[in-house]
Amino acid sequence: MNLLALIGLGLLLGIRHATDADHVVAVTAIAARTRSIWQSAGVGVLWGVGHTLTIFGVGTVIIMFNIVVPPRVGLSLEFAVGIALAIVGCLNVAGKRGPMSSGLDEDAVPRFRAFLVGLVHGLAGSAGAALLVLATVRDPRAAVAYLLVFGFGTVLGMMLITVAIAAPTTVAARRFNFATIGMRLSTGLLSAAFGLWIMYQVGFVDGLFLATPTWTPR
Repeated sequence: MNLLALIGLGLLLGIRHATDADHVVAVTAIAARTRSIWQSAGVGVLWGVGHTLTIFGVGTVIIMFNIVVPPRVGLSLEFAVGIALAIVGCLNVAGKRGPMSSGLDEDAVPRFRAFLVGLVHGLAGSAGAALLVLATVRDPRAAVAYLLVFGFGTVLGMMLITVAIAAPTTVAARRFNFATIGMRLSTGLLSAAFGLWIMYQVGFVDGLFLATPTWTPR
């Protein structure tokens, strides 16, 4: 595969990766606590940066050293995503900033939270991203470069998604005082419910808490 095709593929798959349901739910819930479209875009970018850091770091180690991630480790990382979603949802419903953000000003809280959740999502997706690129690119150096482009596509895709979601809700919030609270509560409930569903699926359907776990990196 030539360089331009590699860059194009990585960018497109990175943008598509940003549209995964758990990613959109997490960022939407966090962005619901912002005050403007630009702040929402910042949330999407920082989620993408956190996601890219762990995807690139862990994915590079997997590619360069040909590491096989054990099923229980992979499932544990996906279970952590469910925990993160549930916590974000509960904080939205409760209207609290959370202990890890107590030293930040109000505007910095969503950005800080988005970065942390992005890191967790990146850890869970690093094995799948590494295997995906190795199935297409055999040269380890090119595969690592692909991960960077993939990460950039994810940042871009998540920024576009958060802006698209935030634009109508920001306009509504300016006209109706209850819109901001309604958005925060609804996205919080959705995030908490989705997080609990992920924990159930990973813990009992995929077998993290059972004797024989089954895991497919994705």
